Amino acid sequence: MGRKIPDSEVVGPEKFGRFYLRELLNSGGMADIWLASDARGKSYALRRLKPELRFNFTARRRFSRGNKILALLAGSDHIVGYVEHGSDYLLMDYVEADNLKLLVARRDPVLAENVAPILIDMAAGLNDVHENGYMHLDFKPENVLVSRNGAVRLIDFDMAQPLPEKPVKFSKNPGTPGYMAPEQLKREGIDGRADIFAFGVSAYELLTNKKPFSGETPGDILAAQMEPAGPVAPSELNPDVPPALEKVILKCLERAPERRYPFSGVMLRELQSALYV
Repeated sequence: MGRKIPDSEVVGPEKFGRFYLRELLNSGGMADIWLASDARGKSYALRRLKPELRFNFTARRRFSRGNKILALLAGSDHIVGYVEHGSDYLLMDYVEADNLKLLVARRDPVLAENVAPILIDMAAGLNDVHENGYMHLDFKPENVLVSRNGAVRLIDFDMAQPLPEKPVKFSKNPGTPGYMAPEQLKREGIDGRADIFAFGVSAYELLTNKKPFSGETPGDILAAQMEPAGPVAPSELNPDVPPALEKVILKCLERAPERRYPFSGVMLRELQSALYV
């Protein structure tokens, strides 16, 4: 699940509660993800809050909220399976997979072989989040796991917020600038259409190996988004992108939220139609 950490960085097996931490799979700013096992030898993915953050109450609240939201999403075929959580850990189904960011960077063959179902499953997973009343707010390739047979699982709900009926402004700006919608970068009110924009950026990147809007800073990215010409059409970078699919992606990337799909379910249906599913 995620980036494989070199063996030289792995310490284990370490005992953690009733689990054994067998292999460090990924390390982020707030938590580490371990391949863990219980006394019966059953494997799990265990996400553990970094010990140095145990007194950081902002980090602990975010970690706890993400765990509780994932628990509410249990049962979706396109979201990583929830098992249990505590104050400093989250136990999930173990999935032999890499995140989409790594797969795109190395042009992994699994993408070419499964691009249509991957796109549809990404959209279906996002729709499951919305249908359960939440915005992901950090939808990006790094938070999309893809197995060797092309199965997709969304992860990381630490930034998620309740899906509002009308756009809401947040005191803090959750997310990753390269995948943020213009209204998000401008610190205006946002709703589920911000996730739809992020899906468009992720889909564009999957198909072209480039982001539609480049920039070193949030201001640079916003300036690129405001260019009247809009992004380069995906088919100009990848001639294999069919017109119907390109139309869906460019609609997701509209700078004005009212010009995007109003709901992720509508986007999913049009994507399925474009890909003849």
